[in-house]
Amino acid sequence: MRIPILMPQLGESIAEATVKEIKIEVGQIVETDEEVLEVETEKAIMEVTTPCPGKIVEVLAEVDVSYPVGSTLGYLEVDESIANKININRLEQDPAEVQNTNPDEINSNFKKEDDLVSESRTLQTTSDNPNNPEVTPTIRGLPVPARASGATYISPRLRARMQELGLNAADLAGIAGTGAGGRVTVEDFESFMHDLETKKTSAASPMRIAVADSMRRSWTRPLATVGSPVCLENLLLHRKESSLPKPGPTLYAIRALSIALSERTATAGRLVGNQIIHPSSIDIGFAVEVDDGVLVPVIRNVDQIPLKDLVEQYSALVESAKKRRLPKEASTPPGIATVTNFGSFGIVWATPIPLPEQNLVLGLGHGKKKPQWDAESSSWKPVIEAELTLSFDHRILDGGGAGRLLTRIAELLQKPRDL
Repeated sequence: MRIPILMPQLGESIAEATVKEIKIEVGQIVETDEEVLEVETEKAIMEVTTPCPGKIVEVLAEVDVSYPVGSTLGYLEVDESIANKININRLEQDPAEVQNTNPDEINSNFKKEDDLVSESRTLQTTSDNPNNPEVTPTIRGLPVPARASGATYISPRLRARMQELGLNAADLAGIAGTGAGGRVTVEDFESFMHDLETKKTSAASPMRIAVADSMRRSWTRPLATVGSPVCLENLLLHRKESSLPKPGPTLYAIRALSIALSERTATAGRLVGNQIIHPSSIDIGFAVEVDDGVLVPVIRNVDQIPLKDLVEQYSALVESAKKRRLPKEASTPPGIATVTNFGSFGIVWATPIPLPEQNLVLGLGHGKKKPQWDAESSSWKPVIEAELTLSFDHRILDGGGAGRLLTRIAELLQKPRDL
């Protein structure tokens, strides 16, 4: 008796996998759970195994070809007694009968909704448990289109409806899709919108909408964050000894970041296509909280201006930002990186998100008194220490490069008189 070797469900959101290696050949005797194919999903290299012992009688899979979940990859000949034991006789039926679905009807309905999907092969019912072949398949009908995973795929019909209402994909994050592979269907969307009408709502301010759109665009990139503690004793002592107006911790961080970036401008570059675009000047922004949002004033050529000469300019920009009266030259074009002092809110550690136009954001946490070992006196002494974080576009920097940049910034903060 022949039974199929099927492409299993390899993950919750995995709709297909590409065959990378075929480890069997026709006539080969195999055992239960023997590895027969090596396949690659968007997440990992995985193995396809046999459901029971038998002899390989046909191999349908081809290397470097993608197959949706449930596709027949080959056939196994088994004794009738084994087939009866694991109750898989029904897998010899026509695949369409197994699913109780008409393939032509499926294709017709799928085209009607998406208009972009070509003819797709019929899937067979799968089972990860050979002792229970009645398990309902994860994906019914057709899988999601190639390279789409779960609710990230939006049909043209649904996209048109969203555009009509001024919504974007991020607004659908709270919808649990009921379509193939977890897709959000138009019916899911309309039900979600109807439910919203019963909720209490308030209009978002233009500032909040602008911040939301900026963060949504930023999140399209692979972002990561590294962090490291930094001793603030030297910085605080220098600030205490400085004449009025005194620089704040944020300004020290701005100046240290600018020097570090000027030493290696590629770390602040932007990836466009296959090229890294280096900045033409070291312009650094800093976050200022305003009503229902954040503004980021920019100081130009910070690496060329000593710390003491930046204090008045920095203070003036803070006041202008709070009044939402930033001069055009302080916001356009945007800087190459941003500094945010989230420590002013009592936050110790955070993962701020770089602006869409930038690759980096440096964060400064709340300073706390901690013990530090003093090698000269062979004793512990209390010091003020804060966490520095660096969030970055992982396409430009890796953990090592980000770590070295953060270490260099910490070193510069230990020598505030050189800033």
